[in-house]
Amino acid sequence: MQGLAERYGPAPFSPHPFPRRSPFAVLLGSVVGQQLSSKAAGAIWRRLEGRFPLEPGVLAQASFEDLRAVGLSAAKVRCVWALSRFALEGGLQGVEGLPDPEVVRRLTQLKGVGVWTAQMFLMFGLGRPDVWPLLDLGLRRGAQRVYGVADQRGLELLGERFRPYRSHAAWYLWRAVEDPSVTYAPFG
Repeated sequence: MQGLAERYGPAPFSPHPFPRRSPFAVLLGSVVGQQLSSKAAGAIWRRLEGRFPLEPGVLAQASFEDLRAVGLSAAKVRCVWALSRFALEGGLQGVEGLPDPEVVRRLTQLKGVGVWTAQMFLMFGLGRPDVWPLLDLGLRRGAQRVYGVADQRGLELLGERFRPYRSHAAWYLWRAVEDPSVTYAPFG
């Protein structure tokens, strides 16, 4: 992990500086990116922001056909509408001050927003330093590649090793998946 930290610099989570974006935009990006490659998600995101102002009031009123035309699936269109209404009704107000489990509980009330999406929001929207997204395929691949850990229990134990900076460790493991020069170091 130290080698990854030296190679990639500080992870973008507290206590390091991290990009501040609107909670709505971060969640919208997570919804767009669900179950897609980053390349496909990026293409859809660029079309979405090229066609619409990324504001809840605008997207809540966007037609089904217009949202489908940018590449969103029917289920994601419904999720974008639900997220937009949720934001307009104040559902995102004050999330910065809530503990992680409460943020996850609040967000997963939305159809189409699951634990993974809520965890990505905690990390990339709020910069939370101690999120360990066990459902994330990239995390699983990185843990397998770097530490030889593939099972659920092993991932949980590996995460404990990095507490209270599990978000940082996850970010470095994602970098390891992208970098063919990263070598295996058994966990034990």
